[in-house]
Amino acid sequence: MLQGERYTKRCERWNRAGHAHELTFSCYQGHPFLAKERTCLWLVDSINNARRRHDFDLWAYVFMPNHVHLIVCPRREYYSISSILQSIKQPAARRAIQYLKTGNPEGLRFLATGQQIRPYEFWQKGGGYDRNIVNVETLIEVVRYIHNNPVRKGLVETPDQWHYSSASEWDNNRAGPILIDRDTFPAH
Repeated sequence: MLQGERYTKRCERWNRAGHAHELTFSCYQGHPFLAKERTCLWLVDSINNARRRHDFDLWAYVFMPNHVHLIVCPRREYYSISSILQSIKQPAARRAIQYLKTGNPEGLRFLATGQQIRPYEFWQKGGGYDRNIVNVETLIEVVRYIHNNPVRKGLVETPDQWHYSSASEWDNNRAGPILIDRDTFPAH
């Protein structure tokens, strides 16, 4: 990169009917904003509202303290994964920023960008990670991978012990904070 040249990472998205999407997005500067129950609940609300608005199935999820994994499958032939992500991320971020402005102004320093246009960020800039999945075996591997994230990080011993995860619903038929759409998950 040349001196003074600015690099912007681009995330190319493919909105293809019938494709599932593995989505990963992170908190601003890797801060553990999702370690707080209230923040996770705001994200649960955002995901549920986005599901109704954009008509997609949720097949798996894990909220880690500083990032989120989702597997979604839009039901419509024409959709925008960028719009889905915006509908998930933006309301949770707005609620968190508003909460801090009124209830904990000192906490805003963790979200401060130093910019006038966007003085605070809850999510890391950019679209995060988006991977289209069409193969059932790959889909199953990705579900296992995201469910094992809290285990790999040493936060729990088994995936079903992590509260903000769909692992307990997949493994034990015990519903978590967000109901998943197991009935539409492809059979293998």
